[in-house]
Amino acid sequence: MRKALRWLLALMVLIGTVGTAGEATASQQEPSDIKDRLLAIPGMSLVQEKPYAGHRFFVLNYTQPVDHRHPSKGTFQQRITVLHKDVSRPTVFYTGGYSVSTTPGRREPTQIVDGNQVSMEYRFFTPSRPDPADWSKLDIWQAASDQHRIYEALKPVYSHNWIATGGSKGGMTATYYERFYPRDMDGVVAYVAPNDVVNNEDSAYDRFFTAVGSKECRDRLNAVQREALVRREPLEEKYAAYAADNGYTFDTIGGLDRAYEAVVLDYVWGFWQYSLLSDCDTIPADAKNATDDEIWNSVDTISGFSFYTDQGLEPYTPYYYQAGTQLGAPTIHFPYIEKQYIRYGYQPPRNFVPRSVPMRFQPWAMRDVDSWVRHHAHHMLFVYGQNDPWGAERFRLGAGARDSYVFTAPGLNHGANVAGLASDEKTLATARILDWAGVASPAVLSNPSAARPLAAYDARLDRRDVEREPTLRP
Repeated sequence: MRKALRWLLALMVLIGTVGTAGEATASQQEPSDIKDRLLAIPGMSLVQEKPYAGHRFFVLNYTQPVDHRHPSKGTFQQRITVLHKDVSRPTVFYTGGYSVSTTPGRREPTQIVDGNQVSMEYRFFTPSRPDPADWSKLDIWQAASDQHRIYEALKPVYSHNWIATGGSKGGMTATYYERFYPRDMDGVVAYVAPNDVVNNEDSAYDRFFTAVGSKECRDRLNAVQREALVRREPLEEKYAAYAADNGYTFDTIGGLDRAYEAVVLDYVWGFWQYSLLSDCDTIPADAKNATDDEIWNSVDTISGFSFYTDQGLEPYTPYYYQAGTQLGAPTIHFPYIEKQYIRYGYQPPRNFVPRSVPMRFQPWAMRDVDSWVRHHAHHMLFVYGQNDPWGAERFRLGAGARDSYVFTAPGLNHGANVAGLASDEKTLATARILDWAGVASPAVLSNPSAARPLAAYDARLDRRDVEREPTLRP
């Protein structure tokens, strides 16, 4: 009996020794430095590491399939960045829907949860563009699948909760990602995300522009816009000289005259997208008696005369392609401008994409997403600005939504955020984000009014820039 016990004890010691040795070997094999752990991921390569106090910041390339349905048909390098705090913290997955910044920056949810941040450059925005570019592979499902693969690659490193976020096209992107991969994220915070369900019905925008801000401000803006079209001939001469001095061309849009009208018709929309009611003082008060230079400078400051040149449009070709194939784009009207002054009206996305790129609109794409959000939204927060034109057509929740919210920040524009919400909504939104990220304290769980961002504000890291992008057109 004693012999049997001694044999059993020896066996248990041996098993324990083997187990310990195995654990030690595994520990030795797994890199301890975060850069080494990131670069150990298959397909991940380092572009640059930039120091930042209290964090580490990496610019990386990740190998993605051009077509997620057929991964064997080629790959491309997609640029991402990682703002590393600690693997024990939650992670925020951010995209603006365009190119990614290679300067360290922290989005609002990242500050709220005091977490890590992974930022993704949207496919087909350079340098994250396949070569050759098969534009048919630029759609919302392929982009969501990019995010899904990045998440799966990084989840073993950042194993705690994940929150998806983005502003404007990035907010749309975060929503589409949730629709196609609802099991990946623990929550979604979508800022100022347009939702153009029926592309040919845009009366909500016209109603918005009859009521936004104050009548005095609307009248000033409308008068300057009209005057820019009344003075088309002398101001187009100025435009031609400006283009010649800067080497600008107009092949994509089809000529200087079309570009001029597109810039002018963006003027009112652009003001409300990026400015506040208090900025109305910068608009000429008497447009009819303003000089040509005053009209030009006001339009150029808000709309930008360089934008509809070939050189201005080229970086946004992927956006306009998507607007003309799936996302849709708004059409607005100008009842205060006589018809003889408007030659083209709001031009379609097709006019902003080179003719060599084929486009075909898919009306079912946005209907599908809208229906999914209404019936299946779970742990989703949508934030809009009261004076932002994009909020005229927004995401809405239906009876099937759970623990999801749509809030509007009073007086704010396309830069609306949680911090700009009314007090009770701000604390509720903050509490829900903390809970979804798995870092809400018992005090916050029992009393949302106690919710505060966990990380101290950093003036360089937490810049509250408006998501600057084109005024989107049909």
